[in-house]
Amino acid sequence: MRGPAAPTSPGPWDPRSEALLQAAVPAALALPVTAAPAEAIQQPAPALGPRAPRRATADPVKALMHRHRELCERAVDPLEIAAGLEAHGVTDRTAARFRHRDVFSLAEELYARVPRGEAPPARPAPAPAAPGGTAAWALAACAPGAVAALATAGLALTEGPLRGAVGALGALGLAAALLVAVRRGPLHAEGRTAPAARLWTLWLLAYAVAGDGLLDQLLTGGPDGAWTLVVPGARTGPADGAWILDTGPLLALSLAVAPAAWCARLFAVRARRRLAASRGLADFAAGVRPLLLSTVALPLVLLAGLLALTGFSPGALALGALLLLARLLTAHGPPEAAAHALAAACAAEALALALVLAARLPGCGFLDAPVRAAVDTWGPAAVPALVCGAAALALLAHATTALSRASAHATAR
Repeated sequence: MRGPAAPTSPGPWDPRSEALLQAAVPAALALPVTAAPAEAIQQPAPALGPRAPRRATADPVKALMHRHRELCERAVDPLEIAAGLEAHGVTDRTAARFRHRDVFSLAEELYARVPRGEAPPARPAPAPAAPGGTAAWALAACAPGAVAALATAGLALTEGPLRGAVGALGALGLAAALLVAVRRGPLHAEGRTAPAARLWTLWLLAYAVAGDGLLDQLLTGGPDGAWTLVVPGARTGPADGAWILDTGPLLALSLAVAPAAWCARLFAVRARRRLAASRGLADFAAGVRPLLLSTVALPLVLLAGLLALTGFSPGALALGALLLLARLLTAHGPPEAAAHALAAACAAEALALALVLAARLPGCGFLDAPVRAAVDTWGPAAVPALVCGAAALALLAHATTALSRASAHATAR
């Protein structure tokens, strides 16, 4: 009897093994395909920390444009943007960090990139003004000199109470004419004049008429005599020991308003043209500084000639320089520096008079020593000459910086 047959070893191509493999491989491969979709396999692994922002495509000019967007949208040309950037402290060196050679080229790009709904209106040319407008402010600038000349003629031809009435009317008319002159044309400050500056200007003009005579009277123990009005061209001279009121400096200052206005107009026009032609802030400043000096020097030369005809006074010449610089700074920028200089000059003149009066108190005779020494050496006119001259020099030093900036000339005056 034969026993059970021994199992045979499967060969390398056993059909049963091949069938098992064909059934197991697809089943094993089906699991990862179902558990991990293709979208999940393509996603990168999460980073360990927060991802740093991509800075390769950062646009610094765009950031600057957003920071000054209101300025760029309001500007009517790139020059106004350049002036505004300079006022905010942007210099040519700052523009280099934005890959521009100067502020002007940076302003041109900002102006080109800011979207606008429609084309902005063209800025009017600063040089040729309308004929009617030029005639209006030119007549307004001549009004103070005309009123002062008429008042001086009236004072020279009258005597007694009638002279007092003519003088009062002349003073009121001159004040009105000066107010009209500074509200039109290149001397117009567009509402930036400090209210107290008008009072300080009136004090300085009044001191030019009566201050030297009053100081002389105080130093000699007065005033204890009648006042005498000195008029250029009058036949009678001042009485001895009288308080002298000299109208010559006021007449010369009034006549000098017209040339000062014309020089201020030339300064504004040429500075505007220089701004349009400049390619850098340093280049513009270097061209404007000599223009400013000539604008100040020419009216002073004319004022010196007028003072030589009406009675030369160094104090009136220094006062003319102070008033001209103060008006230029007020017309082209913030009025604070001009107002402070006028206030300082008024305070110094008032202090000189107060020291002389205080020296009359017991034990205080030394207080008037500086004033007395200056008067004994150069005369009573030395006080306004030193005071107004120092204030004018301080304003000139400030003006060479303030008026050589593009922001002082960005808007046509």
